[in-house]
Amino acid sequence: MGKFAVILPAAGASSRFHDKNYKKPFAPLANKPVWLHSAERFCSRPDVKQTIIVISPEDREHFQFKFGANTTILGIDVVEGGSERAESVAKALARVHSDIDFVCIHDAARPCLADEWITKVFEAAEKSGAAILAIPVAGTLKRVSADHTIEETVPRDRLWEAQTPQVFARQLLLEAHAKRDGFSATDDAQLVERIGHAVTVVRGSPINMKIATREDLRLAEQALKALPKPKLGGAGHPFAGDDMWR
Repeated sequence: MGKFAVILPAAGASSRFHDKNYKKPFAPLANKPVWLHSAERFCSRPDVKQTIIVISPEDREHFQFKFGANTTILGIDVVEGGSERAESVAKALARVHSDIDFVCIHDAARPCLADEWITKVFEAAEKSGAAILAIPVAGTLKRVSADHTIEETVPRDRLWEAQTPQVFARQLLLEAHAKRDGFSATDDAQLVERIGHAVTVVRGSPINMKIATREDLRLAEQALKALPKPKLGGAGHPFAGDDMWR
């Protein structure tokens, strides 16, 4: 069994979330912050030896006050990120233990995850060195101009929407980030693709949604009800009887 580290990026600006009180990874969802739902899916796995959450430096004091007990109990390392996602992941990658074989990157704002999907993408990464969850594009795609008129309909044949987890051999991911040269990637698979390594696609699920707006929280709450509970139970939330949002 390979040894896995998990990186949870949560350092974004949440510009589309439009909430004056919370950034999306820290918003309450079914009495837990969004990021904790994501983290708990990994912390109970015997093959996960290290978990890192990446936060913005400006959130450090607030995060420690609200969630320091959670990270201590679950053994989660907290790292301050950079100005863009790739920089944040690179900072966390520098903290990954040297005996780790594979690194998994999973959006902290993607809380509706099933253990089965994690296992499948982990197994695929062990075979090929690089694997991600993704789903086939189902809708009709339109390329739209700046004035909001349709320029063309884009064929959806063989188009898939990338999700996380995205899992890579540690040395491969280190090489991909070392050769980034300022390239602005939207996910880590793109960096691995750039150095010529094939990335295996494992079919995910539309339930594995990424929260971007406040409306997404309502959908996520219903989605969580349809998923098996993480084996960790409530251990990751030491204040289950308190109002942790005040």
